[in-house]
Amino acid sequence: MKLVFLGPPGAGKGTQAARVETAYSIPQLSTGDMLRAAVAAGTEIGKQAEDIMARGDLVPDEVVVGIISERIEADDCANGFILDGFPRNVSQARALDEVLVKKDVTLDAVIELAVDPDILIARILKRANESPDGARDDDTEEALQHRLRVYEEQTAPVADFYAEKGILRTLDGMQEMDEVTQQIRSALDTI
Repeated sequence: MKLVFLGPPGAGKGTQAARVETAYSIPQLSTGDMLRAAVAAGTEIGKQAEDIMARGDLVPDEVVVGIISERIEADDCANGFILDGFPRNVSQARALDEVLVKKDVTLDAVIELAVDPDILIARILKRANESPDGARDDDTEEALQHRLRVYEEQTAPVADFYAEKGILRTLDGMQEMDEVTQQIRSALDTI
């Protein structure tokens, strides 16, 4: 099963992707983890990424897509994978499509966790205030609103891109974690 998880920051993508990873025995792929692994492995694309990251620059889409292209060929991806938080924009979605077509791989579904932004912000702020480690630097209402605006401007259109392909499954991410997990499993069972 080949999946993409979409949703704004704090929607629970990582938590739900980890649960799907366990239930379906397919790896959850995080672009940050993949970049670090490619650098550590010394692959050609990893070397490119290392130079870019050493300068403090953002890794360009073509390098990130190249790392994903390499990663999905690994043995643990033979039965599928979950891309968690990628693609982040329509340009990346198109580039990912091109890579998948060349590999004769098709995404089975794109799971979007829909949330109410105001409730989401309140939930994250409450969680941050109750955390024994204290709030993260970016767990302020202002920072969260900015992250949500960036998501709406850049990433939300990715859902439309996949809706046109007929593989988008939008689920209510405002439910309790176990209920969201059940919604995802029900959606995946229809594939």
